[in-house]
Amino acid sequence: MSDLDILHQMIKDDAKVSLIDKHGKKSVLLSEPQHPDSSVTIAGMPDNAIIIKTDAFTPPKSVFNGSKGECKRADFVIVADTGNKKSIVCIEIKAKKASEKEIIQQLSGAKCFIVYCQAIGELFWKQQDFLAGYSFRFISIGHTSIPKRPTRINPLEGVHDHPERMLKISSSHRLQFDQLAGRI
Repeated sequence: MSDLDILHQMIKDDAKVSLIDKHGKKSVLLSEPQHPDSSVTIAGMPDNAIIIKTDAFTPPKSVFNGSKGECKRADFVIVADTGNKKSIVCIEIKAKKASEKEIIQQLSGAKCFIVYCQAIGELFWKQQDFLAGYSFRFISIGHTSIPKRPTRINPLEGVHDHPERMLKISSSHRLQFDQLAGRI
């Protein structure tokens, strides 16, 4: 059983976002939960992908103090396997300006969510290499509620493989999956 098959079994349908198939090309529409008018479309999605609303469940404040932001999570995680590359893309969408520290905490929380899913796959599905070999990418998409303007992707030194080195995208309504997964 593939990693994505296991994730589809593990994650409830209402915590997933469906791919849109238009003329044989896949895309996904991601909307910020608190601002439904704030959205972005990601085109060029791989066939073998799952999009998870990582903040769909209640923050674990009854267990953690939250003093370091450990109860936060980004809006979405895309887990994709193109056959050539396995990617986990953590995405935080902001309609308006937000502090970088908060966005880093949310992206870090999304990675913790995936690590937790990885442990579940290893222990309960008995798959020792579950989600092994995937590259993490971290994306902050801001100012999505502003009317269409040219997409601005801030220059980045190195790869956006840690929350602190996130790829920052501003004023975008349509992106390509390859840009987000680091295959520019």
